[in-house]
Amino acid sequence: MTDAPATPPRAPETAVAPRLIATDLDGTLLHDDKTVSDRTIAALAAAEQAGIEVFFVTGRPARWMGVVSDHVHGHGLAICANGAAVVDLHRGGRIVEVSPLERTVALAVVDALRSAAPGTSFAVERTGGIHYEPQYPPLLLDPAAAVAPAEKLLADDFVSTLCPEANEPDATRGPDGRSDAAHSPTDPAGPAFPDQPVIKLLAHHPELDPDAFLQLARTAAGDLASFTRSSPTALLEISGPGVSKAGTLARCCAERGISPDEVIAFGDMPNDIEMLSWAGTSYAMANAHPDVLAATTGRTASNNDDGVAAVIERILHDGGPLGARSH
Repeated sequence: MTDAPATPPRAPETAVAPRLIATDLDGTLLHDDKTVSDRTIAALAAAEQAGIEVFFVTGRPARWMGVVSDHVHGHGLAICANGAAVVDLHRGGRIVEVSPLERTVALAVVDALRSAAPGTSFAVERTGGIHYEPQYPPLLLDPAAAVAPAEKLLADDFVSTLCPEANEPDATRGPDGRSDAAHSPTDPAGPAFPDQPVIKLLAHHPELDPDAFLQLARTAAGDLASFTRSSPTALLEISGPGVSKAGTLARCCAERGISPDEVIAFGDMPNDIEMLSWAGTSYAMANAHPDVLAATTGRTASNNDDGVAAVIERILHDGGPLGARSH
């Protein structure tokens, strides 16, 4: 990988004008210190003013979206937890849609990974917060609400034991299993749904190579759930079957009458690959994982060199997209 700045390529004359920009956050839009540069803030605002919608599409949970909540305009929505949650940033991080990982499936994944990779520890990300095992690396910015073995964290009575208010009637769910209920926008870290569904299971191994761990997990339990990774460590992110950034972004675009060819996407890690492959034009950051570089033909500067802003600026300057379809 390289952090050397790159100049975005120009588009062929036949390229479709963009209507939506979909960008990952960590390692892509944000600098390594987790800030958004003034240049990027200005570029995002200019894109929205020009009529190009911007969607933040990230593995982050809703409660970690404060860093960009002031920089989404128009619709105000963001796609979080690798596609498992849609969040309204205009309403304080209110979760408006969830595609859950069923508890029984999560338990089966835990069992499979304990057998395939002894030493694996787990965290359970629910709509109301994160809980993890004693061996799981502590999150300095996000302490667990509860620490216990994964099997207990995934027990059917766990939420009612931890949060008595979770005994309220279940949220209304659509025919596809997603729920449209949400918590108070003034309390984004509180119970998001009455039953606090699991939106992501996290698996960490202290010794395995990150890519080798991902391949091992997909071989052991890939028929149960969706596996990906975005951390430089051996930390896997596990969602419900078929849940991905690409799937949720595609649904949001379809609701707006936006085709894949009208979307420009940016990313840097394996959890971005499906989104980058779906979008009509896609860019890998200069600091991207080798698999991301292989999946895209568009290149831009690193996250620390405002690579997303550089592309947006060229779009607005040229009046069109910047590269041929990259897959």
